Amino acid sequence: MRIAVLSDIHGNVPALDAVLEDIERHGVEAIVCLGDHVSGPIDPAGAAERVMALEATAIRGNHDRWVVDPSLRHEPWSVDEYARAQLSAQQMGWLASLPATAKLGDAVFMCHGTPSSDETPWLDNFFDGRNTVLPSEAEVEREAVGLDQPVILCGHTHIARTLRLSDGRLLVNPGSVGMQMVRGSPDAHYAIVERRLGKWQTALISVPYDTEAAARLAKENGFPGWGDAIRFGWVGPESLG
Repeated sequence: MRIAVLSDIHGNVPALDAVLEDIERHGVEAIVCLGDHVSGPIDPAGAAERVMALEATAIRGNHDRWVVDPSLRHEPWSVDEYARAQLSAQQMGWLASLPATAKLGDAVFMCHGTPSSDETPWLDNFFDGRNTVLPSEAEVEREAVGLDQPVILCGHTHIARTLRLSDGRLLVNPGSVGMQMVRGSPDAHYAIVERRLGKWQTALISVPYDTEAAARLAKENGFPGWGDAIRFGWVGPESLG
């Protein structure tokens, strides 16, 4: 079985279209989407339309919750508010219906942050300026207690990484399709996991796309601060809003 894993699209349709075109060449049997689908200044409604049309197994992220119900966020984030204003009633209903976690058959468990929280990072602690800190082995293992699936998928941090737990379970963060930060890789990121010869393995994939077109749309929609993050992938989250 071959599965394409997408996360953190953040409304970036040019990046999403490049990823979907690349996926077609890999002959996947399923697509899963790990949340934060629409919150971004480029094309939230277009991103929702495309994900809904995929018939993918999709879950919600923290920004999806905040787009649906702004009162859940401690401080307003203007990009969430922008996305909310762009979505149709049908798209809002779809976003509100997404579960926090999901399973794909007996093999795959999906969450956005960790199984218990869509705001908690798992494989990497979130950015502090330009720095990230790796959690300890014990911290990573603790979050996986009680999960029986051989493949566990998470997103949220926008950092593509894969590891194996001590019992051999595969844990994968595909990175972000639509919002690259700090590490200087502006390409759209996703992953493919597949079972081959009885074992699960991962490919972390980066796909170049028209970042200039995406940055231009962000500026036209009133968010020029996203431009350098989209073009170059070095900007930190403090520059986005």
